[in-house]
Amino acid sequence: MEMCAVSFDDVGEALQQINQLAVVDGQRSLGELLALAILDLHGSASLHPRRNGYADIRPVPCSLEVARGLIVPHMPADLRLLEDEQLALVQLVRELAANELVPQAAGYEERSEDPRALYEQLAALGLTGIPFSEGHGGAGQSYLTYLLLVEELAAAYLGLAIGLSVHTLCAFAIDSFGSEDQKRDVLEKLTSGEWFGAYSLSEPDAGSDAGSLQTKARRSGDGYELTGSKVFCTRGREADVVLVIARTSDERRGVSAFLVETDAPGFEGDKKEDKMGWRSSPTWQLTLNGVRVDEARRLGAEGEGFKIGLASLDSGRLGIAACAVGLGQASLDAAVGFTTEREQFGRAVSDNQGVSFMLADMATQIEAGRALYRHAARLRDAGAAYSVQAAEAKLFCTDMAMKVTTDSVQLHGGYGYITEYPAERYMREAKGLQIVEGTNQIQRHVIGRALTATKSS
Repeated sequence: MEMCAVSFDDVGEALQQINQLAVVDGQRSLGELLALAILDLHGSASLHPRRNGYADIRPVPCSLEVARGLIVPHMPADLRLLEDEQLALVQLVRELAANELVPQAAGYEERSEDPRALYEQLAALGLTGIPFSEGHGGAGQSYLTYLLLVEELAAAYLGLAIGLSVHTLCAFAIDSFGSEDQKRDVLEKLTSGEWFGAYSLSEPDAGSDAGSLQTKARRSGDGYELTGSKVFCTRGREADVVLVIARTSDERRGVSAFLVETDAPGFEGDKKEDKMGWRSSPTWQLTLNGVRVDEARRLGAEGEGFKIGLASLDSGRLGIAACAVGLGQASLDAAVGFTTEREQFGRAVSDNQGVSFMLADMATQIEAGRALYRHAARLRDAGAAYSVQAAEAKLFCTDMAMKVTTDSVQLHGGYGYITEYPAERYMREAKGLQIVEGTNQIQRHVIGRALTATKSS
């Protein structure tokens, strides 16, 4: 049964009756939870038994007619201006999140286990090729639509959303720079979810300074032999193909891009890092010992690796921005749930003005980040330059996520510091977002350079 409303006027009398019942029943949360069920028009909500000390409110499907243009007290992403296809996809992901991701995320994180079965579910639902053409096995949707789904996934299970973002980054490079044979042989396997992709740029002595790469691709017959070490490769062993950037000349930017299958002789995962967060998203140190790669698997022309790598990072930064917004939303929802349920001095913690102001600031920062990444995505979809806007979105959204998750821990008090509650995990996860796809200091460099270059030219 759906419980929906068109305006507050339609439900005002009912809410007054609910409040009266709550007073009689002595459960001050009853009115809030039933009101949420009635007013949740961004995607409908279902009420589940208490867990971790406060109500667990999970999204369930709602019709497109209901989802458009309606009101909810504390809410996930606003769906009012989305197109029908976007709404349907978001609802699909919210149902998956409620039924599969949220119940399993903490367990995968505790076990530091890659959620392969959940990636396979993403593939079965057609979510591994959202922004790619139908001609190459994708869904033919905009990049904005893809990012809306990444945000929803991140709100439920950040580690999974990170893996999908990296997979899409690899696929994007092939879609943008690959030959038709590469698109047929590799991209279509990625968009279908038959294969999963990864991306490997960083090395032990070449992080932000990508021009210092030492991994070499030496000409050998009709192909190359790749030799060197890579670090910080997300799902580097779990993926089926890795986009590897390797040096092909002594010039500073003399690097090229290669599609390396992970079952190739000489491709080794030396060490899985033991991380602060994203523990179910494996991060690998890789060694390439004379890995043979045919010339047909070189992406683009020789020497174009820097261009391909940076273009891929622009798209990837928007994925990380969307992840940060989703994580921030989850953290805010946890804080709202906890502070409205917990009582001190005879009233809800959220009734204190200082607490409600913190919640208001958190919500505002999340909405600002959401607007930034959506704007950059629209520029990308329109074929306009968006590198600076991608850097701005990645910078703001990930700094926001760090601030929001830290405030959520504070609002949970001592409970925010124990693992029974998700707040501490959210804070640990937020830190990584400020580092990957270019540190936030690099994002400031990109933005500042663009500003000063305009002034000096």
